[in-house]
Amino acid sequence: MRAEIVGPLASRRRLATPTDELTDRDERFLASEYIREKIFRALGEEVPYATSVGIDSFEHAGDLRRIHATVYVDKASHRAMLVGEGGLRMKAMASAARRDMERLFGGKVFLEVWVRVKSGWADDERMLDQLGY
Repeated sequence: MRAEIVGPLASRRRLATPTDELTDRDERFLASEYIREKIFRALGEEVPYATSVGIDSFEHAGDLRRIHATVYVDKASHRAMLVGEGGLRMKAMASAARRDMERLFGGKVFLEVWVRVKSGWADDERMLDQLGY
């Protein structure tokens, strides 16, 4: 019964975004989310919950995107966990994120990721605003 009432109404509504768009978020946001995803997938339950990704710069020229990102953590031990021995863990996570970005954006991506310890960042209103929270 409910489908008979809602069906005709739903078919008349206009879509909020065009059918060829995946999301209403910009590429900066998607880049930060790809990096966050790779961190959570690689570290699983080990990942520090006080971890966030900020996009410091995002330049788009032709088919190339230059993205500089910073991963913020609360403690030096968290930084060591993310970076890994010789930086290999972060390099692997950033490379995986870059490959996904290249597929989504349809072009080459130069991705530079740094991990920075900023104690108490999650309690800093200015920092939260800067990170989009």
